[in-house]
Amino acid sequence: MKKLITEHDVVKIYQSGIRVIPFTSEVIFTPSAKDKIKQLGIKISKREEASIIDPIENPHEEMDKSKVIAIGSDHTGFKLKNFAAKILSEHGFFIIDVGTYDENACDYPDFAYAVAKKVKIKEAAFGVIIDATGNPSAITANKLLGIRAANCYNEFTAKSAREHNNANVLTLGAKSIGEETVRSIIETWLKTNFAGGRHQKRLDKIAGIERQILGNNNS
Repeated sequence: MKKLITEHDVVKIYQSGIRVIPFTSEVIFTPSAKDKIKQLGIKISKREEASIIDPIENPHEEMDKSKVIAIGSDHTGFKLKNFAAKILSEHGFFIIDVGTYDENACDYPDFAYAVAKKVKIKEAAFGVIIDATGNPSAITANKLLGIRAANCYNEFTAKSAREHNNANVLTLGAKSIGEETVRSIIETWLKTNFAGGRHQKRLDKIAGIERQILGNNNS
């Protein structure tokens, strides 16, 4: 059965924070919906899998949060952010794009914090943040209790960050790595699960330090 997406549906998606919509051949956009997508700057990415846009009726409550990723960047990472969002949508993820939305100079802490907060309050399963090197965004994100941000620059660091550290935020450097490296990092990140075991004991110690230093109400 074909699913019809109206202008009203598009507005609801936008209000939920989603900026990239994966869809299948089973989805039909009305002309007014297409116009609204262009007006709001939402991107759409075609997928072969069926039934990936079902949460459209109530994005905040019904969406599988494991398929939601928050993404943000400063001005230096703007172009790479759009590239990363495209990769994520190709893998069936809904994207919450917190900005920035152009290449005008801005401050990385604002966007790093916005991404990390989405992960902390569980509106997104993971976060991706991009600046010049990835380091300042990782430093910022790691100020929030429960955030484990890792600056990755190859497949090995991405695999280790997920498998050993259960990292929930990935930071990337737009001036230190290229698009194909970013693709390999993201795809490695997505397919790697936390190994648990001895690694959980170490994460528990980190969590204990967080609670001692930051307290339970850190935002």
